[in-house]
Amino acid sequence: MGKWILRSPLARAAVAAAVVVALVALYWFQPWKLFTDTYVDDALPPAGPTPVTSAPASTAPSVTASPVAASPVASATAPAAEQVLAAGDFVTHEHETTGSAEIRRLTNGRHQLVIRDLDTSNGPDLRVWLTDQPVIRGTAGWRVFDDGKWVELARLKGNKGNQVYDLPASADPADFRSVSIWCKRFSVSFGAADLTTT
Repeated sequence: MGKWILRSPLARAAVAAAVVVALVALYWFQPWKLFTDTYVDDALPPAGPTPVTSAPASTAPSVTASPVAASPVASATAPAAEQVLAAGDFVTHEHETTGSAEIRRLTNGRHQLVIRDLDTSNGPDLRVWLTDQPVIRGTAGWRVFDDGKWVELARLKGNKGNQVYDLPASADPADFRSVSIWCKRFSVSFGAADLTTT
């Protein structure tokens, strides 16, 4: 009877369908990622704003004005220091998540998101999102981040460690109040941080 079942077209179709379903489920959920970690160690700027250093002012009176000193180019001030515009700590959503995030303005006027000491679960299709939504603790906050304005910076480089992401030039940091480690496949936040203006 066993041989008859294996030879049955209906049985073969059922086995084939079960294999396809299993393969799709493995691809979709990628359960092995729950047991693997990807570490990232991007070079980070110092914590806090970078101080501006300038040469000490001379106490000797100037006798004559130099043509070079009068030039707008020569008298230009030193470039502004990097500045932390907003920062916050991650809270747990679907998966336990810790670490901190900050948006920095660079001396060239561009902006970066800096994530320090991230520790979360690995998962399928994880992205880094800036959003205009508040961070809500608990399950009520798992799915709010695609309700309003958001910008995807990149795929998450790794679920552990330090990482830096460039903001697109079109993104105004003032438009965003949170960062989420967003699982795009299941539309759920693994963890998120409120970005409080510093």
